[in-house]
Amino acid sequence: MGQPLSAHVNRSLMAISRRAESVDRHTLAKTFVVAGSFSAMLHSADHQILYGRRGTGKTHALLYLADLVEETHDVAVYLDLRTIGSTSGRYANQQLPVPLRGTQLLVDTLEAVHEQLLTTAIETRVSDQEGLLQGLDELTEAATTVEVVGNVERETTVGGSAEQATSAGASASWGPGGPRGRVSMSGSSRHSVTASDRLRRTGTEHHQVIFGPLSRALARITAALAPARLWLLLDEWSSIPLELQPLLADLLRRSVLPTRGTTVKIAAIERRSRFREPGCEGDYVGIEVGADAASAVSFDDVLLFDHGRTQSRQFFAELFLNHVRPRMPVTDDAAEFVATAFSRTAFPELVRAAEGVPRDAINIAALAAQHANTATIGIRHVRQAAQDWYLRDKYAALDGNEPALTTLRWLVDEVVGRRRSRTFLLDHASGAHDETIRDLYDARLIHLVRRGIVNRKRPGTLYDGFAIDYGCYAALLPEGEQPYRSSKSDAWLTDPSGALPDHLEQLLVELPGAARSVPRQRKPRE
Repeated sequence: MGQPLSAHVNRSLMAISRRAESVDRHTLAKTFVVAGSFSAMLHSADHQILYGRRGTGKTHALLYLADLVEETHDVAVYLDLRTIGSTSGRYANQQLPVPLRGTQLLVDTLEAVHEQLLTTAIETRVSDQEGLLQGLDELTEAATTVEVVGNVERETTVGGSAEQATSAGASASWGPGGPRGRVSMSGSSRHSVTASDRLRRTGTEHHQVIFGPLSRALARITAALAPARLWLLLDEWSSIPLELQPLLADLLRRSVLPTRGTTVKIAAIERRSRFREPGCEGDYVGIEVGADAASAVSFDDVLLFDHGRTQSRQFFAELFLNHVRPRMPVTDDAAEFVATAFSRTAFPELVRAAEGVPRDAINIAALAAQHANTATIGIRHVRQAAQDWYLRDKYAALDGNEPALTTLRWLVDEVVGRRRSRTFLLDHASGAHDETIRDLYDARLIHLVRRGIVNRKRPGTLYDGFAIDYGCYAALLPEGEQPYRSSKSDAWLTDPSGALPDHLEQLLVELPGAARSVPRQRKPRE
């Protein structure tokens, strides 16, 4: 007797790859799910910075874009910046001076670009192969002239001293032999000069990048590729040390972004990226987001689904169907597949537990399939899986970060425990500068669901709306197949008008000292 269909579906869910780089590009293109108009925005020729937390699909999107680019006979150069250069940790070595580390980073990046373009010149038909090879030779020569230098002050000290002394004397006396006399004179002179020359760094050391003929080499390469366009796709930007990121950004701004026929896309974690370092007299090193790079796209904003539950369920249904289809024969209808794999209440609960993060959805679904074994995935399997994933991945990521853990415990006690809610409002200025909130957001333990909320009573203050991660309170939910039901205080999230609720004081939290003392709140008027 064969196993039920649910057993095969569960095995397929458990086999889904967790990271995009471990899957071939063709499969990635087939499994990519477009959210709204995101594909058209991604495929635009504008230079863009793609922000997103871990697990939001940045790598998948860039590799999907590379496949689209090659289908239109353009040239895609995809670089995983974690793999650039040697494995000796030279970039992260704080003992080495920034100019040395920065120069090596830029040269290694140019070498990686050269290597991929050389493969293109050999294996792909281009309009001017000879011109491309000549441009690559010029790129090699230009890379040797790239240098990062720091502003230093040279100090020279010259000192001198002179000393001179003379003395004279005369004496006379009578003795048996007659008069005797003596004249004596003595003198001394000393002269010394000292000089020293030393290098002194004063204030904040600013760096500049010397590029030499790099722009001309890139212009020759793009001219040889024309009419094809060169797409430079830089992944894992935030893996570069923060102090070196503006240097690489400056190379892009001065040499790549102005070159005709090129498009640059950068995938980065917003709160772990530094694209610009201000200098003296208003100048800067790096990229000014919004000016030098045409736009910044946030995957976290693209995947916000609180205003449309149908949209979020459709997105994740297509996501799972696309990943399971290569492993087993299934229907082409996403809704029908969901009805086969999940109970009626389980899938909406899974969408809620994922909080808009595809990697979390995939991992929770895989764990739920493991718990269900050969049965259809039910709501209790989803809740157990969400709690397991929360403890195994998210909570564990804060190990050793006691301030962030303290803030998380306070938020769960205050918002979930006392207020019976999962959402809260935070003054935008407080949240943007509080390191514990940034750490919790990066770890996907809190989720930004609404930006720039305006209070009618205090229109000058902006608020951000956050939701506490499902895994933080999954163990508190009732057993059985009853789905999670939002409290009245969470209803403002799904209000299509975006209106702020009247009970604002019930949603606000005050971060300063929040982990040490619970702020007093007024009771709402009867």
